[in-house]
Amino acid sequence: MCDWGYCNHNGPSTWNTSFPLANGPRQSPIDIATGSCASDEVLRGKPLQFTLPTKASTIINTGAGWKVNVIPEGSVLQGGPLSDKYQLVQYHSHWGRDCASGSEHTVDGNCYPAEIHLVHWNCDKYKSFEEAADKEDGLCVLGIFFKVGAENKELGKLVELLPRILYKGDSTDVGQDVDPTAFIPANRSYWTYPGSLTTPPCLESVTWIVFKEPVEVSEQQVAAFRQLFNYGKSDPQPNDEFQGRIVTNFRPPLAVGQRVVKSCEA
Repeated sequence: MCDWGYCNHNGPSTWNTSFPLANGPRQSPIDIATGSCASDEVLRGKPLQFTLPTKASTIINTGAGWKVNVIPEGSVLQGGPLSDKYQLVQYHSHWGRDCASGSEHTVDGNCYPAEIHLVHWNCDKYKSFEEAADKEDGLCVLGIFFKVGAENKELGKLVELLPRILYKGDSTDVGQDVDPTAFIPANRSYWTYPGSLTTPPCLESVTWIVFKEPVEVSEQQVAAFRQLFNYGKSDPQPNDEFQGRIVTNFRPPLAVGQRVVKSCEA
């Protein structure tokens, strides 16, 4: 069982006891109030550019969800709000107990069934993800909402592997190319703001780029996420409200505070 998680006894409301940054002024996720966003013409003149690697090494059950580690050669993210080049290191998803909730960011108070995060680190200024992770400009995360609709073929390649990583600590080789651009909407309009990792230690080092348009995935694909367990195969099943399954793994929105959320139309 994770020291932190999403159950009543170890969920987001308890994280600040072990991770003080969880109470910081630059925490994520947030509710994106579209009427309060600042339109930024400078961003329009600096188009977001990215090349995402299709090679992945492993998919892992972290005890808090699934995570895909990528082979980053050729990966680059630049432009938009970024002054440097960033490189993809991993991607993972957050979801809810049903399709009425699950996304971490919300838009005008409305949530989506799931949200995927493509985690990048500043490879211009730092030598590794670990070095970049706690720096103010160290990380950039692309956030994309999933909505229920047609099956997503690339996501399906990962869903096929989930029965091999049912328990915390389980991992398996991905074994085929997976194109993360299939998780990004055709309309590249986005919101951006300074924030944090949404899981402990909640480091305040993330430039968030949240795409406005959701991407379709099937209800069955999201349901497959909830079959994962939050404990190891040799551990006793926890006596929690989810019977040891990762039924939900999203952090609720935090206060925006003095931060400005900028809007960029593609």
